[in-house]
Amino acid sequence: MLSDHSKGENFNIYLLIKSAENRTTSKGSPYIRLTLADRSGEIQANKWDASADDVKNFTAGKVVYLNATQDEYQSKPQLRIQEIRLANDEEPSDPSLYQISAPVSKKDLQNQINDLLFQITNPTWNRLVRNILNKYGDRYYEYPAAKKMHHAFRGGLAYHSLSIAKLALKISELYPQVDKSLLLAGALIHDIGKTVELSGPVGTEYTTEGQLLGHIVIGDEILVQAADELGFDLASEDMLIIRHLMISHHNKLDFGSPVVPKDLEAYILSKLDDLDAHIQMISSALQKTKPGNFSERIFGADNQPFYRTKEKPLSSDDENGDSPANRQGRLLQ
Repeated sequence: MLSDHSKGENFNIYLLIKSAENRTTSKGSPYIRLTLADRSGEIQANKWDASADDVKNFTAGKVVYLNATQDEYQSKPQLRIQEIRLANDEEPSDPSLYQISAPVSKKDLQNQINDLLFQITNPTWNRLVRNILNKYGDRYYEYPAAKKMHHAFRGGLAYHSLSIAKLALKISELYPQVDKSLLLAGALIHDIGKTVELSGPVGTEYTTEGQLLGHIVIGDEILVQAADELGFDLASEDMLIIRHLMISHHNKLDFGSPVVPKDLEAYILSKLDDLDAHIQMISSALQKTKPGNFSERIFGADNQPFYRTKEKPLSSDDENGDSPANRQGRLLQ
């Protein structure tokens, strides 16, 4: 595992290529910028003097065998490659062996979300959510919620949505003026556009449609298509307000929402979305940080490092690979 090795160590390892960017040095020599990963984390590496065959072979989603030395670049771990080749069929070449998955099984995610659907008592929103999840369910329960930023693992999209829905239930219990049906509906489908924006759970990349339109616009299109199929009036308040939750859930224009939240539930959804994303980002960074030290800088959290207190040393669960996300998953069940 990547986490077993430290700076200066030379080792052999099998890793999954998460991304492969073809670049050129200042002297015009081609190289491949690789992001490599296993279930313990990920690391950067460069394949210098890349040939045409290298560019063809070393692509996202492939498993490779490496002999490499762990080094650092700009204070971040990096591999210096001595040898790299594709893993063959007799070797551990299944990409799923190297992927982190949601700490809740796909079946449990489906069961919990199906149970939540019964609490969406508004018939318009209930039928919309059911229509969309029936149509996009295969991707919804498999795709990550992002390429890198947060919940960037298999099943991360449904897991992130379920986490927000669970938070929404608590909010609606504490504040009875909140429309639970609306907030739950928004929580479950707010990121449905990512089933089109992203390429899938293996070697995740942004699709052409995803890059040109973004998941918020795509999500609104999915909502409109579902409404058309169900014969709902797009000018009705129910449709206008659920679409508003979809397009405002990034909270600010600078963050990609075409409008800011102008409804209580829309405002709450944007805050819960941001909260869950940041908790996952920070927890993942701290899980790789020794007690009494600061984590690496987290780009999505204002590029700040976070401190892991000495009072929370690594437990036996952590040493066995149990992460904060896994513990959260058990709580969600």
